[in-house]
Amino acid sequence: MRLLRLTGLASALVLLTLAQAPRAAEETDRVTGLELDGDWQLVRANCTECHSALLITQNSGSRGVWQIRIATMRNTHGMESLDAEVEERILDYLAEHYGQRQASRRPPLPAHLLPENPYPPL
Repeated sequence: MRLLRLTGLASALVLLTLAQAPRAAEETDRVTGLELDGDWQLVRANCTECHSALLITQNSGSRGVWQIRIATMRNTHGMESLDAEVEERILDYLAEHYGQRQASRRPPLPAHLLPENPYPPL
């Protein structure tokens, strides 16, 4: 009887843990890491033809920044022009899901945590 209670308790704990687990895996494509929303498949089909999706997921930018990046790929890397509607939909997706972050770097360390400077001041 005690084993049955422990098994039931263990099952309940597992279910509780799964219910509270982050759902990020359901919200992103497990292969590319792209957010599964809107035109993500259009982005995958057009943007990962030449480069990894990491180039998208590790960057951010306003719609204008993404537009400049696409123009740069077209003008300097030989990317074929996209249909105007396709480019607009890709830009909408990128701006919504990988828009400009407030800060992309960590704040500087406080002075008391920095090592002593071994060089004399100028």
